[in-house]
Amino acid sequence: MGSVSLKIGDGTARFQRATLCSSAVNILMIFSVITTNLFALYAFTASPKHHQLLHHAHKNISVISEQVSLILREIDLSQKKLAQMEKELLGYESIDLSRPNIANELKLFLQRHQLPLGKDSRTGITEMVPSVGHSCEKSADLLSQYMSYKVSGPCPDDWSVAQKLILRGCEPLPRRRCFAKTVSKVGLYPFPVSLWKPVGNKTVNWSGLNCKNFECLNGKKLNRDCIGCFDLVNGYDNQRFVKSKSKNDFLVDDVLALGSGGIRIGLDIGGGSGSFAARMADRNVTVITNTLNIDAPFSEFIAARGLFPLYLSLDHRFPFYDNVFDLIHASSALDVGGKPEKLEFLMFDIDRVLRAGGLFWLDNFFCANEEKKQALTRLIERFGYKKLKWVVGEKVDSAGSGKPQVVLSAVLQKPVRA
Repeated sequence: MGSVSLKIGDGTARFQRATLCSSAVNILMIFSVITTNLFALYAFTASPKHHQLLHHAHKNISVISEQVSLILREIDLSQKKLAQMEKELLGYESIDLSRPNIANELKLFLQRHQLPLGKDSRTGITEMVPSVGHSCEKSADLLSQYMSYKVSGPCPDDWSVAQKLILRGCEPLPRRRCFAKTVSKVGLYPFPVSLWKPVGNKTVNWSGLNCKNFECLNGKKLNRDCIGCFDLVNGYDNQRFVKSKSKNDFLVDDVLALGSGGIRIGLDIGGGSGSFAARMADRNVTVITNTLNIDAPFSEFIAARGLFPLYLSLDHRFPFYDNVFDLIHASSALDVGGKPEKLEFLMFDIDRVLRAGGLFWLDNFFCANEEKKQALTRLIERFGYKKLKWVVGEKVDSAGSGKPQVVLSAVLQKPVRA
């Protein structure tokens, strides 16, 4: 039941191998049909000498029909058992397309497509299976709502529904055949002037958000890394990374110096309004900012500054090849919660996309207690990174408890591994 991925154009199609059990069921069905036809052919073409023989022939046909019905019921029961076994082996359920409330577009997208030339001799692949997050089964009704639209018409203004599905683990989402809502991008500045110019309220889609302008957002504490972060003139982001408020605030130029001139491309995890990427752009370093639109239009704001937003949850594997980034920056967004293994999976994925000799900048990570700090320290030490900077201090959690908490900042260098 393994699967492989094949790159086709700009998308990825997944293929599923034919199983031994499913082949056996198909052979049994074919054998039953052939046997039934042979018996029927014999019964109708035989030349009975007496009326009694004809009566027996009809009786035999009835018996055969009952036997065939019994076989078909057994086949149906076997297929259901196989489906249950497959679910238990995979650890999740596939989406039941027979449900009455499933949108037709979702059924069409999830259909399996047989390969036009039959079974591939190299891989054993027989059909294409669309790539949709397995957790979508748990939100099938919401997913069906998302896939309900007029084909070739305007898409519903439902980005918040899509984000809700993503946060529930339904990622990647299925593609849609409708036109997304467009927003007239009025008043955009050319790059690099756009990096630190205020973004106009008319450049973003405010639907589904409580605030309807940036003035409203600037008065809110959205998270630890975004307190007035949309105010590029008077807000703290205008000075962040170039002026420090405490010993835990590292400066961009100091960190770049640790890279010995080898910092060219980077990834910012949970990058708020994109100010870290903007500071790096000022120094000719290209940074991709990973973010979601939680309570604010982060992605559109970042794009309006001339930067690259990556709309992706941290439960999703980073869509990058191994060893490609020179620098990865993360702050309290790294606190994914849940079991310790969840953070481990994320850290191993960060390590995967960071090149050997690259820098991992952990920026003001709030530790709720000493135990959490020790757990994070032990996890980092497992990777064998060289500690170029390591500072533990205290800061007031302005967007959380409002109390002083232990804060860890570090710059770590990934080693060359055999």
